[in-house]
Amino acid sequence: MSDQQYGPYYGQHDPYGQQYGQHYEPHEPQGPYAAPAQDPYAAPQQGTYDGHPYGDGYGAPPQAHPQTQTWDGATWETDARQPAHASAAAETTHLPGQQAAAQPAAHQEPAPRPAPADAEDLSRLAPNQRARALGHSPVIPPGFQPAALTAGLAVLLALAAPLPRVFPALVVAVLQAVTAAGWFRLNGMWPARQGIALAFLGGLVTDVALLATDRDDAPVVGIGTLGVWCLLVLVLQLRNRSSADERMYALTAGLTSSALAVLAAGHLAAAPHATVIGAAAVAVAVLARALPLPGPVSVVLALLAATGAGIAAGQLGDHGTAGAVLGLAAGGCALIGLRVASYDYPSRFVHLTAGVALPLALAAPAVYVLGRALG
Repeated sequence: MSDQQYGPYYGQHDPYGQQYGQHYEPHEPQGPYAAPAQDPYAAPQQGTYDGHPYGDGYGAPPQAHPQTQTWDGATWETDARQPAHASAAAETTHLPGQQAAAQPAAHQEPAPRPAPADAEDLSRLAPNQRARALGHSPVIPPGFQPAALTAGLAVLLALAAPLPRVFPALVVAVLQAVTAAGWFRLNGMWPARQGIALAFLGGLVTDVALLATDRDDAPVVGIGTLGVWCLLVLVLQLRNRSSADERMYALTAGLTSSALAVLAAGHLAAAPHATVIGAAAVAVAVLARALPLPGPVSVVLALLAATGAGIAAGQLGDHGTAGAVLGLAAGGCALIGLRVASYDYPSRFVHLTAGVALPLALAAPAVYVLGRALG
């Protein structure tokens, strides 16, 4: 007999401590349709229905108490507190011949589920999602395509450096625009049109000021532009109605992006031969770092390649030793830029902006300072 035959209140307790459905007195039919007399010494006939024992009718003899049938199955309360396999085992343990077989079943653990994703499903995920699903490191290198774009931009800068300063200024302006957009997106702030435009404008103002002054005045121009732009970024954040934490986060991202755009102008302020050496070293370093090699081997190979490119480019202007030092420094700065652009599951847009611009932008201060120090 199933639980539903006792109604929705089966398994509840009344105020007097009795449980509805726990005991009942069967109704014995009277008259000519009464059940035939049963042999008091005959074994009771039992069966099961849905795992619950039942007799052969109203005339079945009681098992424990006269005129009383006890429900030994699971109630709604007990069934809700134990798993299905344990409940089923508990319901059938009292049946003849099944007690020994039911004991091991109550302790069986459910079969483990198969892996939710296979190789085909993982191939459809984005690189950052695939790394997260496999439990890999949150650092994802930009790869060969951003490295090729960085190398192409560095080659354009190296070719334009010996020309009048207007030509390298155009290449530097493109570098500053990509740097400003990539830094905001790397910090998870998108869209941030006002911050990106303000940082890019700071780079353009620096370029114009460098074109109007001598190369020796580049530090004064850079520091002056950074001072003014820090004030402008503060004014811009005064209009921000976000929370205090979000305003502070936007303030730091705006200041850093503006500083990187201004520092990228160091290629325009450096001597032409230093710009050529630094650009060549950055191009070779990012390409070597993108090769499918182990991490430490790739880093060492990239630094050696940058040093060799610096020596080769320095031979064009009789700066062999200086070219090696400048190439090594520029290559190291490029690797730092790649590492920053690879952090915390970056997106494809980050790789094609920050991953392209940061290696070349961070190398600009080293190119300017070492170019002047090494002659």
